[in-house]
Amino acid sequence: MSAVNARAFPPRSEAELRLKQERGQLQVRAAAAFRSLVQQAGLAEAYAATDVVVAADAGFTDQASLLLSLGPTDPPIRLRAGQLAGVQGLAGCGSGELVLPIGGGLGDAPGGAELLAALLQGRALPFDARGEATALHPRRELHTELGLEQIGTGRLLLHRAISENGVVALSQAEGPCPSPYGTLLGPAANALYSCSGAGSIGLSMPGLSLLGPGSPVLVGGALGWVVGAGSGHQPGCRRQASGHARTPGAAAAVSVDLHDLRPEWVRPCFFEGHGSALLVAIAAPVPLINADVARQAAAGPEALEAPVLDLSVPRRVKPSLGAVTYAELLSGTITVRGRSVGCAPSHSPRLAAAAAEALAEALLSGAFPLRLPLVPLSPRPSLLPIEA
Repeated sequence: MSAVNARAFPPRSEAELRLKQERGQLQVRAAAAFRSLVQQAGLAEAYAATDVVVAADAGFTDQASLLLSLGPTDPPIRLRAGQLAGVQGLAGCGSGELVLPIGGGLGDAPGGAELLAALLQGRALPFDARGEATALHPRRELHTELGLEQIGTGRLLLHRAISENGVVALSQAEGPCPSPYGTLLGPAANALYSCSGAGSIGLSMPGLSLLGPGSPVLVGGALGWVVGAGSGHQPGCRRQASGHARTPGAAAAVSVDLHDLRPEWVRPCFFEGHGSALLVAIAAPVPLINADVARQAAAGPEALEAPVLDLSVPRRVKPSLGAVTYAELLSGTITVRGRSVGCAPSHSPRLAAAAAEALAEALLSGAFPLRLPLVPLSPRPSLLPIEA
């Protein structure tokens, strides 16, 4: 960094930022407010007036699990199979451990997302389990009800909580096409985009560079923690000159305590032909530690782009139909191979904005910990296809 840049953008350490937070002097802005300030006063002045930018997402996911740790019964049971409200769980990880998928729900039984919502609403759900009889665990069957009060420890694990970018999904086939983003109408009658673009976590910090194992994030209104690289992690993806990902890119997995989740921030949904999913609001701080971080956080929708994919092809690699900017997506219409296509978000901008506001308030009050990652996310990609 040149001497001029060093004076205009003095680097900030974690200790400096935490001290300002303790003294009530931390300057926090939502991503949109920071971009607006950059446009009005320039990057250097915006940097001087902002310590932390708050980015947020509120997208749909079925890549998640509910991990429950149940207390002992009398006589004790060693769980080997269990169903909670008809959702089949994985037992055998311990005498009272149960893992339930958030997705599913294509048959008559509800999906795990609906089950989670019911628990957060205070409902008790029927629980049926079978045990493996041993001398210390003689019980073979268990039939009872479980609510939050009967669950000793529970965690929601989002295997792909945060990703750098999203996709624009459409279908070139005739008729409706089910997808994890909603129903696509073909041929190319509508498009759905999964990332909000500027202001999203992944496009505010390319490479998820300010996240690592142990990084705090606000998940579903509760304090959650990054546990490491997430499902589909691709840190070496194609990038723009600015460093922003052109594809979904790096991904982070996040864990949060079940009992701290707030139902208004975690909502179940159902996609016809695909199954259950959760709409989860997640917000993360972007500490402006240097000029490069500030410059990347200031990128607007016209400077960021997402790939357009044809999801009607049931293959691992979907046909690419080019790329569009987030400014085009926000206009409600994109042009794909000369054809005008109406588009809509497959996420909740309103819920993301509310999560960003909640995190900003928590940072200002000192209720949310501010820290830089001890180690970065793994450079090893986790999206390794299985050839068979």
